[in-house]
Amino acid sequence: MPDNTKIALVRTENRIEGVTRSINLLNINPVNGKEVILKPNFNTADPCPGSTHYDTLYALVEKLQIMGAKHITLAERSGPANTRECMQQKDIFKMADELGFDIVNLEEVGPEGWVRIQPEGGHWENGFELARIYNEADCVVQTCCLKTHGFGGHFSLSLKLTVGMVAGRATGHPYMTEMHKSPHQRQMIAEMNAGYSPDLIVLDGVEAFTSGGPATGERVNANVIIAGTDRIAVDAVGVAVLRILGTTPEVSTGPIFAQDQIARAVELGLGVSSPRQIEVITGDDESLEFASAVEKMLTI
Repeated sequence: MPDNTKIALVRTENRIEGVTRSINLLNINPVNGKEVILKPNFNTADPCPGSTHYDTLYALVEKLQIMGAKHITLAERSGPANTRECMQQKDIFKMADELGFDIVNLEEVGPEGWVRIQPEGGHWENGFELARIYNEADCVVQTCCLKTHGFGGHFSLSLKLTVGMVAGRATGHPYMTEMHKSPHQRQMIAEMNAGYSPDLIVLDGVEAFTSGGPATGERVNANVIIAGTDRIAVDAVGVAVLRILGTTPEVSTGPIFAQDQIARAVELGLGVSSPRQIEVITGDDESLEFASAVEKMLTI
């Protein structure tokens, strides 16, 4: 059984402040002296939480640099949007020039840039191709959004973020079609995570989709930033927040750790296996009150 894990929770409307405070609460530095590969949520260029907010990404890159990251490379594959067009619409190339990080468009990576992954007991017919840059990374940092998924995933948090690391149609691979046609879609989402491990995850929940998603949906102000190192714990806390806000029957039903994505991730040993292993930490009274509601929801 994995050790307990800490999840930082900050109540705020200010993304820049929230990113910094949440990472500081964790009291860790997994990026110092490392080549960091950074994964945002750019499946489309739709406004946050349809995709990563500009302020969130900017603040995260600056914080990683302050923490001593040797270099940062953002690597992403969009879908259904064209990756280059998506990042142009969101001014990410300009941000990269200003802050001094590199960008790898995974749609433009050749066959040598992929590693075949076949999780034991998996639901993929012949495995899938995961971006080598993530599989071999010195350090992986993710930033995801808080939202439901209206096309079979039920929710789209840190586990679902990995879809953008897997080869898509532009590189001649039918994996997204296979996944979306499968009755085991949510288990397959979890299995995509078997080929790498993140060192830091920041979830932007200042705004959330409580239904619909991933590009558009029912938007609410959740005013929360969550940070941690454990994908299962981050997603469990994210689902708890969605339940507090009021969300879909699929996300609301049953124990959180019985949700298909989370249950399969537990089977694969990707993180904690019980809500009892999650410690939600805060730094102010407002956050503490909300964290208490989250911890209660985790155990229902």
